[in-house]
Amino acid sequence: MSELVPESRQKPVVPMKPVGINANLLGYIGIDTIIEQMRKKTMKTGFDFNIMVVGQSGLGKSTLVNTLFKSQVSRKSSGWNREEKIPKTVEIKAIGHVIEEGGVKMKLTVIDTPGFGDQINNENCWEPIEKYINEQYEKFLKEEVNIARKKRIPDTRVHCCLYFISPTGHSLRPLDLEFMKHLSKVVNIIPVIAKADTMTLEEKTEFKQRVRKELEVNGIEFYPQKEFDEDLEDKTENDKIRQESMPFAVVGSDKEYQVNGKRVLGRKTPWGIIEVENLTHCEFALLRDFVIRTHLQDLKEVTHNIHYETYRAKRLNDNGGLPPMTSETEENHESNL
Repeated sequence: MSELVPESRQKPVVPMKPVGINANLLGYIGIDTIIEQMRKKTMKTGFDFNIMVVGQSGLGKSTLVNTLFKSQVSRKSSGWNREEKIPKTVEIKAIGHVIEEGGVKMKLTVIDTPGFGDQINNENCWEPIEKYINEQYEKFLKEEVNIARKKRIPDTRVHCCLYFISPTGHSLRPLDLEFMKHLSKVVNIIPVIAKADTMTLEEKTEFKQRVRKELEVNGIEFYPQKEFDEDLEDKTENDKIRQESMPFAVVGSDKEYQVNGKRVLGRKTPWGIIEVENLTHCEFALLRDFVIRTHLQDLKEVTHNIHYETYRAKRLNDNGGLPPMTSETEENHESNL
C-alpha cells in the first residue's frame, strides 16, 4: 500500500506593505485640479441659497438681510407698514434675486414671515412656517422620484432661518422658545439679537449668556448642531461659535456715513455713528462671515443630508416604502391600467 502523503498547505499570503508613492518620482497626476474643475462648474451653473427671516415686526429683519447681501434683496414693500392692518395670520412671502460676485452667480431667495408674533393670541403661530418648510421638502422629493427627472432639481428648501430676538435684556419669550423648539428639528436656526445698539456692552454680554442658557435648559439646538460636527477641527471651531458668538448681537443699516474719511454702513444716533461692520460696535461682521464666508455650503449640506433626509425617510415610511405619487407617476399608473 502506498503511503498517504499529507497535503501540503499553502502559506498564507502576507499582504504587502503599501508603498509610498513619490509624486516627484512618478510625475504629476493632476488630482489637485478637481477643486478648479468644481469652481468652473459652479461659476457656470451658479447655486441656490434660501434664507428665511422670522421675528416680530419692528426688529429690522429686511434691513439686516439687505445689509448682509449689500443689495435691496428684501424690500419693506414685500411686507406691510404701520399704516396697514396687521395680518390676521402669519404670511409667507418669498422674493428671489440673482446676485453675482467675481463671476459666481447665486440665486438668493429671501422668505419673509410678516405677522409672526404680532397677534394678541400667538398660539401655534409657528405652524404655517413649519408647513411651508415641509412643503419645500415635499416638492424636492416629488421631483426626485420622477422617472424622467430634471437634470438639476429646483431647490426651494430653506437652508437657513434667522430668528430675530427682541433686545429686552431680560429673557426669551415663551413664543421664542416654542418656535425654536419645534422648528430646530426641521431647519437650521441661527438666533440673532436684533437692534443690539439699544443695550450697553454689559447688558449685551449678559443677555447673550442668558439666551444660551435658556436654549440649553429647554433642549433647543441651534445651528451648528453639536451632533453634526464631522471632526475635531470642526468641533473646536463650532464650539467657539456656540459658546461665544451665539446668538449674534447685530445692527443692520443700508445707509452710508462718512467716518474718519471713509464711507461706512451705519446708524446715526445722538451720541455718534454705530458702524455696522465694526466689531467693537456690533457682531454683524461675525454673522456675515459665518453665514456666507465659512458655513454657507455646510448649511446647504446639513439641510440636504439631515433635515431633508429625515423628512424623506419619514415620508417613505408613512407611505409603506413607496415614493409619493407625482403627476407623472399618476399618469403612468393610469396608462398601465
